Amino acid sequence: MSGRKESILKAAERSFALFGYKGTTMDQVAKIANVGKGTIYTFFKNKEELFNEIIDQFIQRMKVIAEAAIDENDPFFVNLHRALYEILSFRKEHQFTIKITQEVKEFGTLPAKQALGKFEDAILSFLEKHIQLAIDKGELVKCDPKLTAFVMLRLYIAIVFEWEQRHEPLDKEEIASLFDLYFANGLEKNKKTC
Repeated sequence: MSGRKESILKAAERSFALFGYKGTTMDQVAKIANVGKGTIYTFFKNKEELFNEIIDQFIQRMKVIAEAAIDENDPFFVNLHRALYEILSFRKEHQFTIKITQEVKEFGTLPAKQALGKFEDAILSFLEKHIQLAIDKGELVKCDPKLTAFVMLRLYIAIVFEWEQRHEPLDKEEIASLFDLYFANGLEKNKKTC
């Protein structure tokens, strides 16, 4: 990737993090990147294409973090908890996703909604793949990987983010313990069946 395109993407991510999708203009991106607006159009035909490129790069970074959290020598649930914790921590710590989430809640901006949907789909795809691998290896009972991934992610989000909106945040060990209680005891092979 050219240095100029990279600086435009960094400037755009910063602008979206500050102003959201709705509040970001190509003029702002050009100013932050210290380039003429026409330079942006040599790489991206519009704001939506620029935004989608940032979303795709963000998802790629999430995938790298998730895969790095997997250790083939560890049991499925240890890997799962570590990967989810890293993914959601990454999302939570980046101003970009915080602003996009806020924009969806406040304004329901369609491109922002679609971006959050792409984030979630990427996480669900990762989970589904690893659930299927664990089933194939005999670590988990036979279950629907797609549905199980959805339920796992929803529970994890509820425990990590929604709980702390009204209660004291749980630490990493408490989250792992609850995840084990609600999932591992029901899905691990030789415990119960779905």
